[in-house]
Amino acid sequence: MLVPKLLAAGYRVRVLDWYLYGRDVLAGAPNRERLEEIVGDIRDAALLRDALEDCHAVIHLACISNDPSFELDPALSRSVNYDAFEPLVRLAKEAGVRRFVYASTSSVYGVSDQPNVTEDHPLVPLTDYNRYKGLCEPILLRERTDRFAPVVIRPATVCGYSPRQRLDLTVNILTTHAVHRGVITVFGGSQMRPNIHIQDITALYLKLLELPVERVAGEVFNAGYQNLTVERIAHLVRDTLMSEGLIDRPVAIEFQSSDDLRSYHICSDRIRERIGFVPRRTIEDAVRDLARAFAAGLIPEAMTDDRYHNIRTMKSMQPANAAA
Repeated sequence: MLVPKLLAAGYRVRVLDWYLYGRDVLAGAPNRERLEEIVGDIRDAALLRDALEDCHAVIHLACISNDPSFELDPALSRSVNYDAFEPLVRLAKEAGVRRFVYASTSSVYGVSDQPNVTEDHPLVPLTDYNRYKGLCEPILLRERTDRFAPVVIRPATVCGYSPRQRLDLTVNILTTHAVHRGVITVFGGSQMRPNIHIQDITALYLKLLELPVERVAGEVFNAGYQNLTVERIAHLVRDTLMSEGLIDRPVAIEFQSSDDLRSYHICSDRIRERIGFVPRRTIEDAVRDLARAFAAGLIPEAMTDDRYHNIRTMKSMQPANAAA
């Protein structure tokens, strides 16, 4: 969802990715003459030097994403998410990159009963995935100079439709099961989850390239919108689907116990006050987008295809990863 926005804004874009989730996700991008795709590994220093040549900015989204995927192969995950980070930052500086946007995660806060978790809240990650995401932040920020402007974003859980679709995130999981099973299973339910629509978070990354450098250099920003319990999200998903005629059967909600203790209510006042970023799309918008994408056949085999689930894709790729 990000690359088409960058191309439409007039940028030349170079993508470096493993493409574990398919080579077709950018097939519909406009202005493809300004798009270069490199299949590769961010741990490959020689490849990075070539990829970073003539780049004005880096948006760093690459990682083994989410806790189960990280824990599947901790050594691989640490090497990608943490060990490769400082070399990437240094190579970017050497190449003359002026802006570096790093996607951390709001889950670095772990569990907090604070009514609003600001960027100054202590980082108390519960897993190695969250811990290493947090440990990368000071590595980047200490490299700030007059010619190198780093900024850290701690995104909420992303929701909504994308050509590179994930169905292993809270709103998306619940919507998928409501549409395809007529049943939403809630594990726990009292955990607080911050959310942000994929259209909004990608719009933010574009905005961070366009703002005056002094407004973003060295900043750390939470980026979220609706903070709701998982139970409340489940009811919102069901009510949106049923009240708007997006599903032709009733949806039940079932509850099971959960050992996922992550719960926090992030405050995104700083990003609104300092750079004027205000999300425009809601969880209900994400549910509508997904329901319409299912109906249009844009997410085939939603309940069975591994590519929509990071952990399942990583498991299927594990022998290849081990060989690499």
